[in-house]
Amino acid sequence: MDGPVTLFSEGPEDPFSLSRSAWAVLDGHGTVVGWGGRAQGLLGHRPADILGRPATDTLVAPQDREQVLRAARACTEDPGGFGVLPVVRRDGERIHLGLRVRLVDRGGGRREWFVVGAPADEVAQWETDRSVLDGLFRRSPIGLVVHAPDLSILRVNRAVAHIGGIRPEQTRGRRAGDFLVTEDAETVERRLRKVLDTGRPMIFTEQACRLRSDPSQELYVSVSAFRMEDSAGKVLGVTQLVEDVTERHRARLRLALLNEAGARIGTTLDVPATARELAGAVVPQLADCATVDLLEPVTRGEEPGQDGLGRVCRTALASVVPGAENVLHAVGELVDFPDGSAQRRCLAGQQSVLVSRIEGPDGMAAVAQDRAEGARALGVHSTMMVPLTARGLVLGFLSLWRADRPDAFEADDLTLAEEFAARAAVCIDNARRYTREHQSALTLQRRLLPGDIPQLPAAEVAHQYIPAGAVEGVGGDWFDVIPLSGARVALVVGDVIGHGVDAAATMGRLRTAVHTLADLDLEPEEVLSHLDDLVHRLAEEQEAYSEQYSTDQVTGASCLYAVYDPVTACLCLARAGHPVPIVVTPDGRVTLPDLPAGPPLGLGGLPFEAAEVCLPEGSLLALYTNGLIQTRGSDVDDNLAGLARELGVPDRSLADTSKAVVEALLPARPTDDVALLLARTRTLGADRVASWTLPGEPGSAARARELASRQLTDWQLEEMVFSTELIVSELVTNAYRYAGGPVTVRLIRGPRLICEVSDPSNTAPHLRRARSTDEGGRGLFLVAQLTERWGTRYGREGKTVWTEQPVAPALPDLSGQLGDELWDLSDI
Repeated sequence: MDGPVTLFSEGPEDPFSLSRSAWAVLDGHGTVVGWGGRAQGLLGHRPADILGRPATDTLVAPQDREQVLRAARACTEDPGGFGVLPVVRRDGERIHLGLRVRLVDRGGGRREWFVVGAPADEVAQWETDRSVLDGLFRRSPIGLVVHAPDLSILRVNRAVAHIGGIRPEQTRGRRAGDFLVTEDAETVERRLRKVLDTGRPMIFTEQACRLRSDPSQELYVSVSAFRMEDSAGKVLGVTQLVEDVTERHRARLRLALLNEAGARIGTTLDVPATARELAGAVVPQLADCATVDLLEPVTRGEEPGQDGLGRVCRTALASVVPGAENVLHAVGELVDFPDGSAQRRCLAGQQSVLVSRIEGPDGMAAVAQDRAEGARALGVHSTMMVPLTARGLVLGFLSLWRADRPDAFEADDLTLAEEFAARAAVCIDNARRYTREHQSALTLQRRLLPGDIPQLPAAEVAHQYIPAGAVEGVGGDWFDVIPLSGARVALVVGDVIGHGVDAAATMGRLRTAVHTLADLDLEPEEVLSHLDDLVHRLAEEQEAYSEQYSTDQVTGASCLYAVYDPVTACLCLARAGHPVPIVVTPDGRVTLPDLPAGPPLGLGGLPFEAAEVCLPEGSLLALYTNGLIQTRGSDVDDNLAGLARELGVPDRSLADTSKAVVEALLPARPTDDVALLLARTRTLGADRVASWTLPGEPGSAARARELASRQLTDWQLEEMVFSTELIVSELVTNAYRYAGGPVTVRLIRGPRLICEVSDPSNTAPHLRRARSTDEGGRGLFLVAQLTERWGTRYGREGKTVWTEQPVAPALPDLSGQLGDELWDLSDI
């Protein structure tokens, strides 16, 4: 070849580079006149064997000649193109090579063909790499910027050019500061310099970017960068991968704003305060100025009309624009926006209004009316108005304005404002309802729900009380959990017929009566009988009262009363016109106890019947009022099935189960109150209960002391032996003296130590103060001093005197009270 000639554009990895490939030169007749590079190693022909011979005869099989000639002609038309063609090695093996052909004019009518070849697999890999590189610069959605070591730009792809609004060829040799504002460009180059100096890549670093062409628009990009090196480790520059994450960044900011608003709005049940919280939550994060206007009835705690018409009261104003409070309507001012105005359309149509750009005086007048001149002076150029709606009622609207910020409101801003308004509207409506019903709500709160339910050895308890959706619909549903003697517990659910304050007041009287009757340890059917008499008397009283005053008359009630004993694991229950409870056993079986319905309370004269059910430990008992299963537009049987299904979900806490039941069965605004009481039963095993039956004779007191002392020692309650011996001795002595025998003594260990003495007599002991000259009569006084509480309950045969002591109590100081009256118990 005569002198150097550039035949192809070569890269360091190009398989067709002369340093890496096999090459041959053919004259105009196809004779091999040059042979070099990897040609001999690749095809096996030595130069002496191949030079001067026709290439098609030596290197191409006869059946491939026509294909090779066509490809050669095509390659001459595309100097950068190549083809994969079959050739023959010296040993006859037929292989495929990637071939690139170039026609070289030597002058004087003399032409030569320069052919470069490389193994087909190397060519295929190179072509793939070249395609990937081409895709990165031409078609990739991720931006690519290649910098020289001095951070000047060598090349960018189309994605970066699109972000910057420029053409790729405009960037070569320039720096970041030519396109970004100085502050942002310095940040970019500082980070790139660190990558160059350390070699540690930068991964997904978010960067704010403002273009010099439009500094008001702030973009956010995610940048990754790595240092480029050649095979010898020489630093060639740094490459950035850039992705426009502006929308993602804004979405994250919107979510953060909403979360912050959720914590800031609705902290009180005060309408003006909630409105101020809403205005403060959107300024300055979303708007330069915000106002909250509420319909006049809402500010008084009244329910607004369905049409959204009427005057509004400027309830809150927040602004970072100086003088806004002097230009716009003042807080507390009543405003009657004209028909056709943006504000009236927002109220009446319950639809948001977005005016991205306020155009001219007419545009300002349409959104600011008589305050248009002042709004223009403030620099207002964009506005949004969003209705505040809750439970289908429009309460007012939120207005947002931009003046200092140059960017206009967009559709995404409107969506965010609507989220703010939706959350705030609920809070405002809650505050409005609270304002109107404050005193009634306090009364209902005291009477509808019991106080804190203590931890009970008999059962784990969870409850839900859901008032009716409308304030006027508040009824008389209630529930109670009442600890009883002997570690038992009474579970009560009831529903007074009717609605309003009268029903709630009746419910309160019934709850008080239930507590009193429970303290007497009456059987469930006896409790209902007494409640029946009470409701009947209350109905008569209200009938006489309603003749003078217009009131809602309560005509009756339903009730379910159940007593669970953890020692026997039995549940005794009775109901008066109330839904039957549901029992879910630990194995997931759902049953409805066979329990006589009984008449509703207040009919009078009809008996109630109780039933007893033995439950495995861990059984779930559900007591509820009819509002849970009798909902408008649904079937009772379907709701019962849904209730059973939710109760049967395994491995879920009682609290979560109660919430799941309410969510599954109740609409957003139930038409009736709902009380739900869930109890998971526990049992007190034989290791926590001890019982003995003794004859009715004097020696039984000593025997009872001995047995109690031994049992308390086994329970590691030695510090309670003395007090318990005194209690057992007194109660057993009273039993055999006044009732005969036999006498049953039972100790139950739980959070409290329970001591019970049962005898066949129905005569109860009475506490009295003994005179100084009396020889006895101090026993029950002693028992009362040593115990936390004590009492008597009656069974179908006989009675039981019980006491409770806190486990490991400090003994009271009885000196001075008992004097010398303590006797030697061994003499009894």
